[in-house]
Amino acid sequence: MRNFVRFCLRTFFTLMKVRCLIDFDEDKLPKKGVYVSNHVSYLDPLILFAFLPGDPVFALNGHLYRSRVIRFLMRTADVMPFNPIEPTDIKELIAKVDSGRLCMIFAEGRITETGGLMKIYEAPGLVADKSKAPLIPVWIDGPQYGYFSKTAGKLPHRPLPKIRVVVGKPRPFKLKDELRRQRDHISNEVYMILRDMGFEINYNPDISLFAMLMKAAKVHAKKGFFRRPKFFEDIQRKPNSYRDVIIKSFVVGKYFKRRTAPEEHVAILLPNALATICTFFGLTAYSRIPVMLNFSLGANNMLSMCKTAQVKKVITSMMFVKTAKMEDVISELEKNGIKVFYLEKLAKEISLWEKINAFLRYKIKRVPHKRGGSRKAVILFTSGSEGAPKAVVLSHANIISNIKQISALETVNKKDIVFNALPMFHSFGLVVGTLFPVFEGAKVFLYPSPLHYRVIAELVYEIGATIMFSTDTFFRGYGRIAHPFDFHNVRFMYGGAEAVKPDTRNMWMERLGVKVMEAYGTTECSPVLCANNSIFNRFGSIGKILPAIEYKVEPVPGIEKGGELVVRGPNIMLGYIMPDNPGVLEPLKDGWYHTGDVVDIDEIGFVYIKDRIKRFAKIGGEMVSLNAVNEMVCNAYAEDNDCQYGIVATPHESKGEQIVLVTNNPKVTQDGLHEYIKQHGMSELYLPRIILHMDKLPVFATGKMDNVTLKKMVLEELDRQH
Repeated sequence: MRNFVRFCLRTFFTLMKVRCLIDFDEDKLPKKGVYVSNHVSYLDPLILFAFLPGDPVFALNGHLYRSRVIRFLMRTADVMPFNPIEPTDIKELIAKVDSGRLCMIFAEGRITETGGLMKIYEAPGLVADKSKAPLIPVWIDGPQYGYFSKTAGKLPHRPLPKIRVVVGKPRPFKLKDELRRQRDHISNEVYMILRDMGFEINYNPDISLFAMLMKAAKVHAKKGFFRRPKFFEDIQRKPNSYRDVIIKSFVVGKYFKRRTAPEEHVAILLPNALATICTFFGLTAYSRIPVMLNFSLGANNMLSMCKTAQVKKVITSMMFVKTAKMEDVISELEKNGIKVFYLEKLAKEISLWEKINAFLRYKIKRVPHKRGGSRKAVILFTSGSEGAPKAVVLSHANIISNIKQISALETVNKKDIVFNALPMFHSFGLVVGTLFPVFEGAKVFLYPSPLHYRVIAELVYEIGATIMFSTDTFFRGYGRIAHPFDFHNVRFMYGGAEAVKPDTRNMWMERLGVKVMEAYGTTECSPVLCANNSIFNRFGSIGKILPAIEYKVEPVPGIEKGGELVVRGPNIMLGYIMPDNPGVLEPLKDGWYHTGDVVDIDEIGFVYIKDRIKRFAKIGGEMVSLNAVNEMVCNAYAEDNDCQYGIVATPHESKGEQIVLVTNNPKVTQDGLHEYIKQHGMSELYLPRIILHMDKLPVFATGKMDNVTLKKMVLEELDRQH
């Protein structure tokens, strides 16, 4: 009877577009094991009863067990009521598995209200560990878009969403004996297994960025027959829908298709605005490669970037050039044979037929290039904090994989409004601040400069932003000037590009009631490599390494604990284009990227940055961390938290190198620092040999210290003094 009921349910669900994939030979199904699954709808137990191999015991939480409909349809199944925090229920389930049975547990204990993973209980891991049974991960995708879920108002619902059930390979589950507080780590291990599985299922390595935009539009663009929700807005305050952006992208893309060659590198010189998004997607739709120029670095650097990437055409705006006073930059580009296109002139040249043609292409869901994979998608530039900016080539797969890696940690929905003031020439601003919400169905508000602290605080309050991405420097500025109620809608904030200081984090939590979490990455990693999230978050750590990333910690001479973080994965760049070898892609050796950061990884995977390899001074054979010296100075003058401090190493005749401190704080003296070092039992090597006072220190547009320029300034000043 049980098999007949399962057959009927399986047939019904198959007709309702449910597909099940089992990653192993069913003949090799273990006699005992623990199925552990995410939980997205009321249909989950019925779907799993129909498709799961074997005859598992279904441990149903109270809300499911009390449902008469579910109990009626599963009356031939072996069902037991289960409370994941009740010891007697856990012991009963362990006994059943010990007797040679399979069991099925929903790790979250309740239906998700976000569409992603929520709190994970330790019960599945505890049952597997105590019964010495393998864990069999199961991922259900699709029912969260149906009417039997709890995501109404957050995700778009439709009558018959496509549903996938993936049953992973059985894997042994045994906790390490040396772990302290073992039960606290069980849920962490189960979470990591499901998190990684969720990424693998949702990541498509072959899709292009424009095809991904069309897919997002298909899922999120409509609300009823006539209403089209607005997902894009900038300071012009004219909200756009997915349809609006796609049609404009087709218009721009078709215009430049006739004026450029396939795979040609075309530079974009624009601030954060809807026009920038449309230009970016228009180029990539027709297989032209956007080159994002960093307009904060001046004419010479931008010309160098164009030469490195072999750019012959630049797209900009007359209004932007005039507002930013960049006429000399445009003049310099044109003198060097680079053709400049203005969007205002382009708009006047577009005919009515071209607009109609773009609309028809949107209606028939025309995607000129569906395949992405390892094809070049965008060229960005490193910050140049430790050398000349290099061109970083990212593929379609690099960017999409990183977006899906981020979404495996934090789920956004159509109720969210992402405020992005980070420039799109920065990988953090482009991928995380812009493309991530666009592809995941959240609204995005683009602001052209992160430096307008008061205006940004007021705008965040006005639009009701729920998510922000920025850097420590800017967060500190917003937090000091904002009204305590300005950020009351914010669900979470991520800081990247530089370390989030404890003072910044404490100010936001105590004054504004917002938790600032830290992420870490580089342009070469598209950009996120590690991140904390709402479930697992440790202050002082940059979080855990994202799914599908291999890593190793290589020893560094002179450093006892930790080593250089070296990574490989789907989000790691195709390679560099070097300034001294223009236009030539230089791939990474075996795909491994050396981050240059010294890290230490704890027993459950949290990563802690100790320093940068190149941010060390070698004084008399001893390695001295320049970041540690910077931290010491900041602590010594903690009351002057508005001041800037820069630490560089310069050559020294007898000791190899010496430490130079540059600051705009007139209170800083060698005697004061020496006294602080003595009081705190620190090494005398931390004392800067030279202290220079400057009114303003050089920083990048992200607020990160420009160490290269600072070192040049220091060397010039020392030469003048001698």
